[in-house]
Amino acid sequence: MHLGKVTPILRIFDEGKALEFYVEFLGFKVDWQHRFEANFPLYLQVSLGECVLHLSEHHGDASPGSAVRIQAQEVDAYQQQLLAKDYRYAKPGVEEMPWGSREMSISDPFGNRLVFVEEGEG
Repeated sequence: MHLGKVTPILRIFDEGKALEFYVEFLGFKVDWQHRFEANFPLYLQVSLGECVLHLSEHHGDASPGSAVRIQAQEVDAYQQQLLAKDYRYAKPGVEEMPWGSREMSISDPFGNRLVFVEEGEG
């Protein structure tokens, strides 16, 4: 058996807050979005580099409060880019973990946690 890429679905409640956080703050781009009809819940895909996330306003798609670990390089530089944006709801720090990775954890406005992980040398 061969397994392919994993695409997490994260629950969102407000399109404006989601776009402000994922696009304006984190720097993701919207690849596509879909609604079955006007005033129906939004489902969209955002990406940054090789990281792809699905965001959904649909009630049954995901539970708020999920956590996703994202492999990353140059976490410290990314942190500095984010801090320079002066986003009022998040001031992420980078933590050196006992197992050697450097991690930056950020919660979105809906309680989902994104952990950007730069693996250590060993």
